[in-house]
Amino acid sequence: MDLVFNQVTEITEDDYKLLLDADPYKKMVDSYITRSTVFEVRNVDKLVGIVALLPTRPETLEIVNIAVAPEQQNLGIGTQILDKMIAAAKTAGYSTLEIGTGSNSYQQLHLYQKVGFRMSWIDKDFFINNYPKKVIEDALTFDGFILRDMVRLTMKLR
Repeated sequence: MDLVFNQVTEITEDDYKLLLDADPYKKMVDSYITRSTVFEVRNVDKLVGIVALLPTRPETLEIVNIAVAPEQQNLGIGTQILDKMIAAAKTAGYSTLEIGTGSNSYQQLHLYQKVGFRMSWIDKDFFINNYPKKVIEDALTFDGFILRDMVRLTMKLR
């Protein structure tokens, strides 16, 4: 699949749909998205994904949001997006790339570790303390499970 990455300066309604798939609290998305570099990911003319990057510390870049359209999942698009962002972070001279996800987001945890991220710490009660409503995991195996903690993963780039 030939993906095209286009940097965007204005977030469209379609972009928000994807961003909110990965982070369900619009106020939280708005808090970081204006400070982030955002790329739409397209296959031909179809929006299939989105990724947002934010420098957080000297020489550290964080993927603060990454989403693949539900109907495009399990096709390798997430891996291609991550590979592209890892290469871009290296080229830009960053020494560390970070990403976070829910403690029970097993598909994401598997993907991030598969491309080289390592678990670095747990931000306990992150979702309880930073979201106004409970975040409920809707995956079949965790129907109704309240998400509490964020797992932080790190990749050393040099």
